[in-house]
Amino acid sequence: MSMMQEFKAFASKGNVVDLAVGVIIGGAFGKIVESLVGDVVMPIIGRIFGGLDFSNYYLPLNGQSTSMTLIEAKKAGGVLAYGSFITVSVNFLILAFIIFQMVRLFNKLKQAEAKSEPAPAPAVTPEDVLLLREIRDSLKK
Repeated sequence: MSMMQEFKAFASKGNVVDLAVGVIIGGAFGKIVESLVGDVVMPIIGRIFGGLDFSNYYLPLNGQSTSMTLIEAKKAGGVLAYGSFITVSVNFLILAFIIFQMVRLFNKLKQAEAKSEPAPAPAVTPEDVLLLREIRDSLKK
């Protein structure tokens, strides 16, 4: 089978469409989590730690003043923006926890569905087969 035929078979199964939908939804969900962390969680954490804004925490690498904002410091030279790293790490932890909870919920639903499925009904033997068995048994006697 050629590669094009394999790809055509793969794409026709719907896997590509499912993957595309997942990527689009994941991107949108990532933006929601980013906003949640940047606009809700990090300000609360900053307030708890004395009004700190983690997004502007950096270590200057080219002798810049630490009183500049991160954007100004980046324009002046290299910086180690560890505040941004903290924010992104919190983003990841929240997103990973939410996805874990979703997968856990789906697994529970699958298990409940598997338990609720009725057992297959026993196969009913047709009447003619029963009659043939009776004839066979009577001939053996």
